[in-house]
Amino acid sequence: MNDSTLIANDAQQIVQHHLDQLGQPSEHILSTEEKQQKFEQIATELKKQNAVLVAHYYCHPDIQELAEWTGGCISDSLEMARYGRDHEASTLVVAGVKFMGETAKILSPEKTILMPTLEATCSLDLGCPVDEFTTFCDAHPDHTVVVYANTSAAVKARADWVVTSSCAVEIIEHLDSLGEKIIWAPDQHLGGYIKKKTGADMLLWQGSCIVHEEFRARGIARMKALYPDAAVLVHPESPESVVAIADAVGSTSQLIKAAQTLPHKQMIVATDRGIFYKMQQAAPDKELIEAPTAGEGASCRSCAHCPWMAMNELDAILHVLQYRDQEIFVEEKLRQRAKVPLDRMLNFTSQLKR
Repeated sequence: MNDSTLIANDAQQIVQHHLDQLGQPSEHILSTEEKQQKFEQIATELKKQNAVLVAHYYCHPDIQELAEWTGGCISDSLEMARYGRDHEASTLVVAGVKFMGETAKILSPEKTILMPTLEATCSLDLGCPVDEFTTFCDAHPDHTVVVYANTSAAVKARADWVVTSSCAVEIIEHLDSLGEKIIWAPDQHLGGYIKKKTGADMLLWQGSCIVHEEFRARGIARMKALYPDAAVLVHPESPESVVAIADAVGSTSQLIKAAQTLPHKQMIVATDRGIFYKMQQAAPDKELIEAPTAGEGASCRSCAHCPWMAMNELDAILHVLQYRDQEIFVEEKLRQRAKVPLDRMLNFTSQLKR
């Protein structure tokens, strides 16, 4: 096996097995009256329990609308955790996937962290088991370990740094300037993008996001032929050939900003379609177009929407508030170790903003 890559425990098979067990969550279309009734029920429970809802950009639009309507937050995974840490609420309801709930608990140990379901996970998390990852890191003791936020608390605890897609390039550039060799995990495409952009010495773990890996340059080129004046917006978890044809590459928040600032009136968007809710708010005069996936013939695993994010439903939010049976726990010693690389990132990014 090439030393610059690693497929731990056959990550693709782990992810496929989990998807086979998951099945396809069904989307229920609610009438305006039904939706409003559920919103009011959930708002009542949030207030009663001194709780706030934080939702990821990739959740269903109804969930994002609910977070706004109840005074919560819609953001990326780190800002969700940071918002929850700084909010006065004693309970956080995290609509997203499990590593997001864990990150919130790492930063807010004194708060109760609830999730609509604990079954909502992530192919990047699944594809980076802590035991195999630890073995790999131990085999390269001269490397600094940098992990993406899309990892378990246990993997974060093994890392020297945690990064998000919005700050990864700057942090890797910083480490490279110090002459450090880097282990990067888990997303191979984001890692390859950063390695190419910075020239850093990086060993790449071979995980991937099932949503972003399905975008293809050929499909986007065909879409571009239909909309020749459109800008192409791409998340760097996408394959290199897709990134290469983008007009803007960036994190969820950076892509929303690009939709606002680019002069194009049409945007071909290669990321989870859940982002359209906030992107359309930010750029109401723009036409947003879904980039096609490899599964144009209905054979895709995600069809541009994470199946685990789709498990966050209004009924599940109401249920967890009423029964408090989907709580996130992180063992204290593990939490303290995982907080160290998270704090490094937070301190670094706060300096960047000055």
